[in-house]
Amino acid sequence: MNILYPFSAILGQHDLKLSLILNLINPGIGGVLIRGEKGTAKSTIVRSVADLVSGIKIVTLPLNATEDRVAGGMDFNRAVKQGKKVFQPGLLSSADKGILYVDEVNLLDDHIVDIILDAAGSGENRVEREGLSFHHKARFILVGTMNPEEGDLRPQLMDRFGLCVEVASEKDIETRIQLMEYRELFDLDPGSFRKAHEPGIVTLGRKIAEAKKIISHVGIKPSLRSFIAELCTTNNVAGHRADIVIEQAAKAHAAYMGSLDVKVEDISLVAKFALLHRKQDADPAPPPPPPPSLEDNPDKDNNGDTENQNQDNKENAGNGENQNQNLNQDSSSMESNIPDSGKKDSNDTNDNKADQAAPEHVFEIGATFKVKKITFQKDKKIRRGSGRRSRSRVSSKQGRYVNSSMHRTNNDIAFDATLRAAAPYQKIRRKAKELFICLKPEDIREKNREKRIGNFLVFLVDASGSMGARGRMAASKGAVLSLLLDAYQKRDKVAMISFRKDRAYINLPPTSSIELAALYLEKMPVGGRTPLSAGLDKAYAMVESALRKDSFARPIIIIITDGKSNVALGNEKPVQEAMAYAEKMGQDKRIKFIVVDTEPDSVVQFGLAGKLSRACKGEYCKIDDLKTDSLVSLVRDNAQ
Repeated sequence: MNILYPFSAILGQHDLKLSLILNLINPGIGGVLIRGEKGTAKSTIVRSVADLVSGIKIVTLPLNATEDRVAGGMDFNRAVKQGKKVFQPGLLSSADKGILYVDEVNLLDDHIVDIILDAAGSGENRVEREGLSFHHKARFILVGTMNPEEGDLRPQLMDRFGLCVEVASEKDIETRIQLMEYRELFDLDPGSFRKAHEPGIVTLGRKIAEAKKIISHVGIKPSLRSFIAELCTTNNVAGHRADIVIEQAAKAHAAYMGSLDVKVEDISLVAKFALLHRKQDADPAPPPPPPPSLEDNPDKDNNGDTENQNQDNKENAGNGENQNQNLNQDSSSMESNIPDSGKKDSNDTNDNKADQAAPEHVFEIGATFKVKKITFQKDKKIRRGSGRRSRSRVSSKQGRYVNSSMHRTNNDIAFDATLRAAAPYQKIRRKAKELFICLKPEDIREKNREKRIGNFLVFLVDASGSMGARGRMAASKGAVLSLLLDAYQKRDKVAMISFRKDRAYINLPPTSSIELAALYLEKMPVGGRTPLSAGLDKAYAMVESALRKDSFARPIIIIITDGKSNVALGNEKPVQEAMAYAEKMGQDKRIKFIVVDTEPDSVVQFGLAGKLSRACKGEYCKIDDLKTDSLVSLVRDNAQ
């Protein structure tokens, strides 16, 4: 028999323990979402709650649970042997009047989340499938744990949790030492350790039982309801669930303290748990100002005024060290304003020498943000791998069962589809005495499953001198870092290529280390001219190499540029050559392209990044369009 670690022996984590106790007293609170780093005893505390209330069930929902395992479905054994459609309950039925515990709840598949949301909201589970129509009570306390580093939780599910608690490791040295001693004693003799802490469990259980008896008699004054409403309004919560949760939790705390009247202290204590995952800023924070070194001279801020810029260069010709700085800034501005300088002449050699001698700068990373959902459109290919970005067909039995087929490849029998295929022929078949349905090989159907896998993301970043103007490089680095953080959560493999001067540079070969990618991004230099063709060629070559190793890989090339180019690989004009490269790349259906336009908003715009996205048949967006609070989803709408 597995002996649980006693609840009364858990050191620290007072907020978490209190939140669980309040839910045991009043299940109407709506459960607890536990957020925190790994190794903080989240699962241990939840499982030990079974000690506090006699007969309470704790049902664990595994991450790879199928829809019929969660909601229930047809009992195929009885259907085949008895010829009756009998409902087989799932985990939601088992969790009725108990606790439904989901470890790493943020990693659940969306279709399982939808089932839980429906059941948690209505208090019952309805099953309409395989010719069955069945419903049963599903009143449970929803408890979930998550590590925020692993990704966020859907807002609909997050709001369904009544309370939210942040947990962290203990900082007190004495407590950490005692924790190690307790764990050692428990591992050596679990029975004796549990017996030593039994009085604490009994006392706490009795206190919870008494609170459950009196909670229906706990009252709250109208003035305190006004206080709750003001708290929620001040924190800009959406909807009214927070108000109700705070009131219910405050009543539970008052009953836990043996009082029949809710006090301000009760509300203040529980409000932090109810508002933690719901409060919002009234206004979004303003974007950080660009670094002082990036501010352009006002005389050079006009995109089309290249003649004045050249005149400024002449006027500053005798200023020694300032002359070189101004010339560099002016040449960058001219490069930004002239989309195609495609003529090649005898001055090219001098230009290349000057380009190589041009100073390089390292710009700081701008503000990061949560990015919009970026996925790959589903196809029928079977892939291997893991991750959280794009859905794909898989051969393993861990994916979601979506439909069936006649192909016999993995011995993952789809019983429902098999029975449906055999049903019309039962009258003309010779039935076996012990079976109700006679099956033949041609009836057998197998399950087609899908799950989320990671992608290979190649970041192609314009690092030419023109990107330093107006803080564009800082903003671009912020966008790339935001995408890198998203790639970490989605378990993607990433690579980074930059192009500047007369060539493209592989800053980071394909890797799963997002930390390494962020480090290279921070130190990436900027300066020189814009060889866009070289960057496209290098990115496509890297992706082709990856596809040769794994033909089922799903690469996404994210191009951070304004689309301008003034260095060609051949004899064509640079911009025309880059568009031709993009058009050729766009014919490869295995690759998805996203072009992030860094061209600043101004009166004069060339729109070359938009033309580039159309040439490669990719998605187009500005940096702000990548943000999660944008009105338009880049890829989701296209996939639908």
